Amino acid sequence: MELRRHAFELGRCATNAYLVAPPHDQGDHCWIVDPGEDPRPLLRFLQDSPLDPVAILCTHAHADHIAGVDEVLGELGPLPVLVHPLERDWFNDPQLNLSAFMGEPMTVSPPSGSLQAGDALTLGTTRWEVLHTPGHSPGSVTLWCPQARTALVGDTLFLDSIGRVDFPTSDPEAMRQSLHEVLLKLPDDTRVFPGHGPDTTIGRERRRNPFVVRGF
Repeated sequence: MELRRHAFELGRCATNAYLVAPPHDQGDHCWIVDPGEDPRPLLRFLQDSPLDPVAILCTHAHADHIAGVDEVLGELGPLPVLVHPLERDWFNDPQLNLSAFMGEPMTVSPPSGSLQAGDALTLGTTRWEVLHTPGHSPGSVTLWCPQARTALVGDTLFLDSIGRVDFPTSDPEAMRQSLHEVLLKLPDDTRVFPGHGPDTTIGRERRRNPFVVRGF
């Protein structure tokens, strides 16, 4: 199954925001995943697209992944905004969302719902599972679609790298468990779409990622 997926590199941190939709024959409902700073490229794309956003999903609540929430809501109108419960309060706390650390404290509207381990989501006929993958942050989640062999992993896993684990709320041991006990148990042909940088596959990172092969 081939999903419709459009990526937008947003803001100073070059954060990947995604529009994700099922195949054309399953309708045009889509998710907005991680609307980061200055989401205008994403919003401009939607103006000329048949895609119809039905929810905003956040893989975690660091500022560079949530900064565009209010601008998106202002442009598109009310939408559910979902994040792991451990990071619900981060939307209005510049210390926790790290915007204070970046020198520009910011808050956005609070989420209206949650993403928790084991939650089952549907988009068209595609079925998704929420995987809890803490480490970079305590509420980091991965959105996993077995039918499409697709995982939206936020800042847990990158091409040849992993998310930082030196922030005050990071946990290196939790990151190791998320990598080895969750993500690396997915099929090797799973396409990985991270919060920064190019996409990759689980198989490639299993074999070549130095943080996976040699540890940290």
